[in-house]
Amino acid sequence: MLKSLYSGVSGMKGFQTKLDVIGNNVANVNTVGFKKSRVMFQDIINQNISGATAPTTSTGGVNPKQIGLGTKISAIETVNTPGSPMTTNVGTDLAIDGDAYFVVSPDGAKQYLTKAGNFTRDANGDLVNSNGYYVQGVINTGATTTPVNINITADSNTKNSFTSYSIDQYGYINVVDSQGNSGKLSTTDGKSFYLDDGTGNANNNIQIATSVVSNPGGLKKIGNTMFEATGNSGKADVRRITENSGGSINAGILEMSNVDLTEEFTEMIVAQRGFQANARTISTSDSILEEIVNLKR
Repeated sequence: MLKSLYSGVSGMKGFQTKLDVIGNNVANVNTVGFKKSRVMFQDIINQNISGATAPTTSTGGVNPKQIGLGTKISAIETVNTPGSPMTTNVGTDLAIDGDAYFVVSPDGAKQYLTKAGNFTRDANGDLVNSNGYYVQGVINTGATTTPVNINITADSNTKNSFTSYSIDQYGYINVVDSQGNSGKLSTTDGKSFYLDDGTGNANNNIQIATSVVSNPGGLKKIGNTMFEATGNSGKADVRRITENSGGSINAGILEMSNVDLTEEFTEMIVAQRGFQANARTISTSDSILEEIVNLKR
């Protein structure tokens, strides 16, 4: 059988996968915090017809003769360029201007990373994402950074309820209680929360938890615009954004998808024409095989 048949099939499969990735990118053009993907190709093995020979004193060198046997997908990479910011003026909508990710947890134990900062308070006053996962905060206990949930309800010491709150660029939750006292939301155990008016231990002041990984492309997408650390992403250490050089937090802004429709539609045309060209290779090979079969009648 002609090798071009199998090369054409490998090309069609590759461009079909490329179209699948492009379709997912386009579908998520308005998804908060979404990071687009791209497909990279590489050739498979080559059949050596003859090897290379080195030049001698009487003859020149000869290059190897090889026939390629198709293509395959080398990687489907996540592109971690920043998405465009969208102003919402909602105090719990957060965007990170930098490399850090927010940290959310369904149970306080398992932790996921996300760029989607569309957070809200639930009925218990806990800061959660759209899936109900707890937005993690951090305090310092000695030399250790401890993750905690964030509950914005009332001062556990004075029993005064918190009437308003805001989040600054460093991730601190600034609260005002019913008596007009203002300060930073603090905790020692992650269960009892109180207002620190500047007289308490600053290590107990809660900051929005963030994480920076050495290889963001190695993060695993798990759906719901969340990522999970893998062996190739590097360890996702949860720290204050002022400690991990992850950038700054902007309240009232959301980071939107980094999908560029112009680029995606251009790549869609390339994938479509590549698929058609490989299909034509198969049909041409089929015509040649038909001629060969018809040699004997």
